[in-house]
Amino acid sequence: MFKQFLTTVFFLSFALLAMGQNPDTLAKTKADTAVKKIDTVRKTSFAPKIKKEKVYHPDSTHIPSRAVKRSLFVPGWGQVYNHKIWKVPLIYAGLGMLGNAVVVNLKQYKVFLALAKITKTGEVPREGDPLYSSYIKYKREYDLYVGNYGASNPDLENAANGYQRNFQISILSILAVWGVQAIDAYIDAKFISSYTVDNNLSMKVTPTLMTQPMYASNFSSTFIPGIKFTFTL
Repeated sequence: MFKQFLTTVFFLSFALLAMGQNPDTLAKTKADTAVKKIDTVRKTSFAPKIKKEKVYHPDSTHIPSRAVKRSLFVPGWGQVYNHKIWKVPLIYAGLGMLGNAVVVNLKQYKVFLALAKITKTGEVPREGDPLYSSYIKYKREYDLYVGNYGASNPDLENAANGYQRNFQISILSILAVWGVQAIDAYIDAKFISSYTVDNNLSMKVTPTLMTQPMYASNFSSTFIPGIKFTFTL
C-alpha cells in the first residue's frame, strides 16, 4: 500500500514538472534587422601614373640644306619643311611690323626732306619755282610744322635724318629676321631631325692601337695600345 502511494506521488510530481516546462512565447528575441552597409567607395591609389617616355628617331631623309634654301627663298618655308608650322605666324608678324616701319619712315623722310629744302630758301615758293610742286604737295605739313610749330630748317633736317636712319635700320632688321629664320630652320633640321634626343644612351669600350705623335714616337713601334670609348647619342 505504501509503495503504491509513493509511486502515485512520483508520477504526479513528474507530470506537474513537465507541465511547468512549457515554452514562454512572450520572450521571443527580435532578430537583429540592422543592415550592414558595404563600403562602396573605391579606393584609389595616390601614386602618380608613369608616363612612357617618347622615343625620337632620326629622319635620314631630312636634309638641312634643303630647309635653309627654302627659308632663304620664302620665309617660313623651311619651318614648314621641319614640321614647325607654329613658327610661321611669328616670322610673318615680325616681318610685317618691320615692313610697316619701312613704309612709315620712308614717307616721313620724304616729307621732312622736302620741308627742309623749302625752308632753306627762306621764302615761300611761288609758281614757277623749282620747289613749288613740293610746296603744293606738302602744304598741309608745311602749315602744321612751320606755320604752327615754328620749326626751323635745322629742326626739319634733323627730323629728316632721323627718319632716314630709322628707315635704314628697319631694312637691316628685315634682313636680320630673314637670316635668323633661315638659321633656325637649319638648327631644327640638323640637330633635332637628324639626331635622336632621347635618353637611350650607350657607351662601348674597346681596345685599339693609336698612332704615336711625332714628339713621342720611337723606333721600336709607331703604334701604342689604348682604349677607345664610343658614345651613342
